[in-house]
Amino acid sequence: MQFVVALLKKLPIVPIALFIVGVVLGLFIGWGTKEFKDATPFYLRPDLREDYLRMTIDSFRLNQNPNLAVQRWQGLGSTAQEAYTNIQNNPGDQDPAVIQAYGQLVTEVLSSGGGQPTPDPTATGMSPIMRTALIGVGIILVLGVAAAGGMYLFRLFGKRGSGEVTVVMQAAEISRSAAKTNFEDMGLAPPITQTMTTYVLGDDLYDESFSIDTGAGEFLGEYGVGVSEIIGVGEPKKVTALEVWLFDKNDIKTATKVLMSRHAFADAGIRSRLEPKGELVLVEPQAQVLLETATLQLLATLVDVEYGKGPLPDSSYFERVTLELAIWPRQG
Repeated sequence: MQFVVALLKKLPIVPIALFIVGVVLGLFIGWGTKEFKDATPFYLRPDLREDYLRMTIDSFRLNQNPNLAVQRWQGLGSTAQEAYTNIQNNPGDQDPAVIQAYGQLVTEVLSSGGGQPTPDPTATGMSPIMRTALIGVGIILVLGVAAAGGMYLFRLFGKRGSGEVTVVMQAAEISRSAAKTNFEDMGLAPPITQTMTTYVLGDDLYDESFSIDTGAGEFLGEYGVGVSEIIGVGEPKKVTALEVWLFDKNDIKTATKVLMSRHAFADAGIRSRLEPKGELVLVEPQAQVLLETATLQLLATLVDVEYGKGPLPDSSYFERVTLELAIWPRQG
């Protein structure tokens, strides 16, 4: 189960896939409900349909064009009779005789089978071919995302069967094998939650976060650790600082402290870039860092630290860092 959780946390393909699928669905829905051309007055509000029919009657009074008069009536579809009845009951400044003559003309023409065909008020303007093509494009995009995700999974975990251990698997195993502190033996109350997390060189996406909940399931906040600063160039990324953070739902600020390598801690330029993020702390084995918010306390213990060896300055980037993160309610 922990392996699956670690996998989900490390996969950038998941948010990318969800984004693409959302875009495809949005385009499909948007196309299906798009505004269509040559809309008829049938789609107007009832008051505007009545205004349209009044203008039609005025036009008929002036030009006496029966075909145009009937065509405009049919543009209103099934709502034409309702609009006409309203005008009859409330002619306003229009001549009731003209209104009556217009109604008789429409009745005679339609009863004799004349006039133009009534527009289909349910037409959406999308042809079956276009709808099918759009669905096909959506399916292709979804399959493409699935294929890309499968390739990414194969690259990340495909060598597991051959016995090769990936950095994600290595980090998870180190965290599982690390012994947790028994705070009760130290005379302290047991923490609300206690977690081991490990960064290993090559885990460029390292960013762990955990929820803080009471035994009754009440959400109190979140905490976590992630990459804060890298040094040098090339792959894998050389992490020279990590940041531990604590979010409290009852506090407007998130507490953050930056855990720095010896080289970064002594470098004025790196310090100046990281100081706005939070208090700077030198990484040392068994060192402890306390973060406090309005109602929570986080104690981060540096269980194990190993520096990488390479062309960069000594003690400038981490080969491995294991942290124990424990949460208590803040007293007082």
